Amino acid sequence: MNLPAATEKSVLGPGDIFTLEVVGEKDLPREYQVAADGTVDLPYVHTVKVVGLEAPEVARLVRKRLIEQKILTDPSVIVQVKEYHSRRVTLLGQVAKPGSFPYTVGLTLVQAVSLAGGLTAIAHDDRVNLTRKTDTGTRTAVISIDSIMEGKSPDIPLQPGDRIYVHERLF
Repeated sequence: MNLPAATEKSVLGPGDIFTLEVVGEKDLPREYQVAADGTVDLPYVHTVKVVGLEAPEVARLVRKRLIEQKILTDPSVIVQVKEYHSRRVTLLGQVAKPGSFPYTVGLTLVQAVSLAGGLTAIAHDDRVNLTRKTDTGTRTAVISIDSIMEGKSPDIPLQPGDRIYVHERLF
């Protein structure tokens, strides 16, 4: 197969939901959603641009702002991503429920097909296209889900933006 390996980038994008906790500050809201412009409004520090940052980077940025604005002297800030709405995989063709599904870290091809309700009765399980964006363009590989299910081939790790198309069997 000529597909580049999946890359794990866990940066925030518009629509993503994360929790933010400032240890010892019990009255603050905990859950936040990234706005369409890539920002989030937080108590004390106001609007913060978080798009393209990973959770630990957001925590460091909020901590720095709390210190700079003399709100807290040595805060502990914990940020955890709850849902990635900006990161999705798309399944089309001969699956029970075609559509776009939220990407989760570690998602594989077989798990994604399962999210889409499995293959239809006329699915060609030896002809599944996986299209992935790379630094040099877009690449497509033809994969056999049958081979994966029989243990002859490893399952394929997915990455956000992957597109899967399950062909129809010809009778």
